[in-house]
Amino acid sequence: MRFGLRLLQHLGSAHELIQLAVLAEQAGFDQVWFPHDTFMKNTWVLTSAVALRTSRIGIGSLATNPYLTDPAEIATYLATLDELSQGRATIGIGMHTGEMVAWTGKNPEDHLDRTREAVDILRALLRGEVVAYAGAAYQWTKSCYLRFKPLRAEIPIYVAAFGEAYLELSGAIGDGSLPMLTPPESAGLMVGPIRRGIEEAGRATEEVDIAGCLWLSLAEERREAADTLRPIVAYFGPYLEEQALQTIGLSQSDFAPIKDRIARKDDEAAAAAVTEAMLRLAIVGDPNDVMKRLEMLQAEGVTQANLGGPLGPDPAAAIRLMGERVIPHFRST
Repeated sequence: MRFGLRLLQHLGSAHELIQLAVLAEQAGFDQVWFPHDTFMKNTWVLTSAVALRTSRIGIGSLATNPYLTDPAEIATYLATLDELSQGRATIGIGMHTGEMVAWTGKNPEDHLDRTREAVDILRALLRGEVVAYAGAAYQWTKSCYLRFKPLRAEIPIYVAAFGEAYLELSGAIGDGSLPMLTPPESAGLMVGPIRRGIEEAGRATEEVDIAGCLWLSLAEERREAADTLRPIVAYFGPYLEEQALQTIGLSQSDFAPIKDRIARKDDEAAAAAVTEAMLRLAIVGDPNDVMKRLEMLQAEGVTQANLGGPLGPDPAAAIRLMGERVIPHFRST
């Protein structure tokens, strides 16, 4: 199993996030991801800074959606980051919910066509082709091509997806898939469609890195880990898929009071309303607890544990614990 670290802006300032990425490299993580969420800190700035502070770890912007960012801009960002990092760039195209796109007046109903075409366009641009494209979502002229040569013609393009059809598409076209595994018990629901997409596209299973996006709160004491998790569950919980929530006996309606408090900008009350059942959306506990849950996910076909959320009461300490006690366990098996 490979290990990715997903750094949400809740973890600190831009400088602190960059330092956590540096620490992740030292701890043995394979990849650091920055979620490209609407109205959050800009991941393209953060990934560029990390490229200059690290030398080994892969660097990616996750859930860069093709509604708010055009493939022309994504391609120039990705190729430039790859040059800056000397071949360590990755991108996660797509989204885990259409609601944040709709905030800005965009209609995300054509997300399958738009994501498929955006990935096609990105790959063609990176190969140095003239992209005179006539698709359902994009109509480009023969003036569309990169005015510089990328370091690599094939930069890994993952697809962040939700829902069965979107997950199938991620398996069919992505170098990797980035499903949300919130809760971890939903892994089977996500891996199944991804594998169908892989099979229908005539690809081999090992061609696609299933990078399950998980929430982690790791500490020696579970109570501290649980309390740290509550704000993350409060903010993102209302956007999770109904079918996934049902695997642990929850539904979107359970989050309605929390969503209302978030809308009123009463974040403290929203976090206080998070129940014990809702904490099961994440991996919570000590290193042994984490290893057991990750072994379950590995058995389900997850090939990268993409760990985000609060990480723990002390994010830096949680990263070190992962490097000292969790990651070595999977490297030796």
